[in-house]
Amino acid sequence: MNAEEQVQAPGRVVVVGSLNMDLVVRAPCLPQPGQTLTGTRFVTAPGGKGANQAVAAARLGAQVSMIGCVGDDPNGRALRQALLDDAIDCEGVRILPDVPTGVALITVEEAGQNTIVIVAGANGELATEHVDAMEQALLGAQVVVCQLEVPEAVVGHTLARARALGKTVVLNPAPAAGPLPAQWLPWVDYLVPNESEAQLLSGVPVAGRDGAEAAAQALLQRGAGKVLLTLGEAGALLAGPEGVQHFPAYQVSAVDATAAGDTFIGAFAAALAQGCAEVEAIRFAQQAAALSVTREGAQPSIPDRQQVLAWPW
Repeated sequence: MNAEEQVQAPGRVVVVGSLNMDLVVRAPCLPQPGQTLTGTRFVTAPGGKGANQAVAAARLGAQVSMIGCVGDDPNGRALRQALLDDAIDCEGVRILPDVPTGVALITVEEAGQNTIVIVAGANGELATEHVDAMEQALLGAQVVVCQLEVPEAVVGHTLARARALGKTVVLNPAPAAGPLPAQWLPWVDYLVPNESEAQLLSGVPVAGRDGAEAAAQALLQRGAGKVLLTLGEAGALLAGPEGVQHFPAYQVSAVDATAAGDTFIGAFAAALAQGCAEVEAIRFAQQAAALSVTREGAQPSIPDRQQVLAWPW
């Protein structure tokens, strides 16, 4: 069974993570230190790695519950409503008084690459008790997804609880600052870093295919179930006990890479939750991510399932 043929009831995905309002500037190039540029466009759009991945999973076929925090302010209300508009269960999205909603300051250059600076705001207030209060959602899920834009204690708690419940656990280690806590990786079924994150986590230089494989193997040796390393235009690499498999990228004309990785992870989680085979879930995720970079913005760029299946791959 593959992602395109999937007709059974949608699987369930729980995403524990961040919600940010994205403040996006388009410019001719990315600024150098000390440089002032004249931008060409400014927009605000819902974002945050957790929310983006939740939206991607929902649009691409899963029933989704989101666990996170926003401030009691216009940005927070807009972010929560954006999730509701995609039929995402927001019972676990707490609205906190006297704490600003998280923001991301994003610069996008003409070729589609970006730089991002995040201010955590309410995301930094997410606590383990917020996760525990959503135990029924965790029990009903096939897949649980985490990232690193919320407190480390919450991520570790969620990974451990999801593993104890026998769920498929997906960890996107972004933004990565260095090696993960040693006890985390044995709780993770799929560790999904990009090249720079894999290098930071493993300590192995990621230069070309050989470097990517060496970094993935190092992370496997530390306990990860499988490593799914995204390589941008070079595709993706899956490393596990059975060996290493490379997946070439789909070729499109990129406009904006914002949320491409989040789209990949949300699509991958949705496909796994629906019972797709691993290889087909990866290919479906690549298609969704490729389509997302042909559009501007974070959540506005994320396609739905029918758009992915209708694209002439």
